[in-house]
Amino acid sequence: AKSCICHMCGAHLNRLHSCLYCVFFGCFTKKHIHEHAKTKRHNLAIDLLYGGIYCFMCQDYIYDKDMEQIAKEEQRKAWKLQAFTPTVVSHYQCTMTGIGEKYSTWEPTKRELELLRHNPKRRKITTNCTIGLRGLINLGNTCFMNCIVQALTHTPLLRDFFLSDRHKCEMQSPSSCLVCEMSTLFQEFYSGHRSPHIPYRLLHLVWTHARHLAGYEQQDAHEFLIAALDVLHRHCKGDDNGKKANNPNHCNCIIDQIFTGGLQSDVTCQVCHGVSTTIDPFWDISLDLPGSSTPFWPLSPGTDGSVVNGESHVAGTTTLTDCLRRFTRPEHLGSSAKIKCSGCHSYQESTKQLTMKKLPIVACFHLKRFEHSAKLRRKITTYVSFPLELDMTPFMASSKESRMNGQYQQPTDSLNNDNKYSLFAVVNHQGTLESGHYTSFIRQHKDQWFKCDDAIITKASIKDVLDSEGYLLFYHKQFLEYE
Repeated sequence: AKSCICHMCGAHLNRLHSCLYCVFFGCFTKKHIHEHAKTKRHNLAIDLLYGGIYCFMCQDYIYDKDMEQIAKEEQRKAWKLQAFTPTVVSHYQCTMTGIGEKYSTWEPTKRELELLRHNPKRRKITTNCTIGLRGLINLGNTCFMNCIVQALTHTPLLRDFFLSDRHKCEMQSPSSCLVCEMSTLFQEFYSGHRSPHIPYRLLHLVWTHARHLAGYEQQDAHEFLIAALDVLHRHCKGDDNGKKANNPNHCNCIIDQIFTGGLQSDVTCQVCHGVSTTIDPFWDISLDLPGSSTPFWPLSPGTDGSVVNGESHVAGTTTLTDCLRRFTRPEHLGSSAKIKCSGCHSYQESTKQLTMKKLPIVACFHLKRFEHSAKLRRKITTYVSFPLELDMTPFMASSKESRMNGQYQQPTDSLNNDNKYSLFAVVNHQGTLESGHYTSFIRQHKDQWFKCDDAIITKASIKDVLDSEGYLLFYHKQFLEYE
């Protein structure tokens, strides 16, 4: 066991692997075992912590029942040698001895299998089922928090993550972990209890980790959403896929997997037509509205000879597609905003265009209804029509490139499913900038909607949802919904 160190760097951790062709140990994290495999063409190695076999040609672990059984037997022997039993092994002991992971996989006992055989009937969620619906007590101007909690607890993929108990907290004090509190919230929401939940622990954690939201004043629901996602992202560091959460550009935590997209910005020089491209991550898209002091590009249906998202256009009505067209249109930056062109090597006028390089699983659209400027503070009440189903293909960077090459054709439905979304939550604001109230509509099942007004939940029609003013619109990728 003492000789089990990486032959290149001397480390005994970093997911040590042993070559299956020769006597060589190399760490997986620093890719020393990869270098050995490439140099020697020894393409199989065993993970000494879990017992899995890695193939460097496939770049994946080999899942084989016989090998898994051997790994289990060897693990049992290791536990026996250390005088541990699998049920009492601590995380500290596992880490120090390197004999396996914190949790062993669950397998049904003979008694449980017998019970399943005698009780074949499975519990199903029926169309009139109210499980998952629960009101939230207003703790003093906290409707901004309650409406976002309702949207997050009804996000299909986030719900699946938390209800399958995937979060493993590694914070020194789990009571201060917002992800742990969200996990508790999901259990509360889907427990079947009908009484309103009191989210005092969540409010305390928000005040602790996002101090700008502390106090009993009314806050902005959009600001709360971004702050909550940021804290959840930071607290996901302990999860399997969130190990790099301290680097926002290389994080694979559940929050980034669901909410992060990539926004492409193309700046084109007006002299040499050279293009400078940057791609930035985003959690939401903020859209300007007609009626704001920002000039709104007038759009009408069919201006480009196409109908997008099948929206029926009432004369004078602005649609979500109009707002997205405006967001992704080329914008002339003007003489006051010249940039140094890498082609011309001098400051030139340019145009800037935003498109979607990578679409998130959940697309959140923020309609900029609150305007704050030096001269005025006001709420914009312009009605924006938004669809139940949204196709983001026209706003993709790939669509723009195809059009520039003269090859663009609207993809057929079978090829276009990756970019199709379904509406599942809408946050609304009633009242003025100084005095207002937030409510939300959430989708329980397909075509079954409810209005959440703090502790009160009432059934709503699709017409109620689509006729609402809309402040935050939440769309989920269709092919990843497990309804």
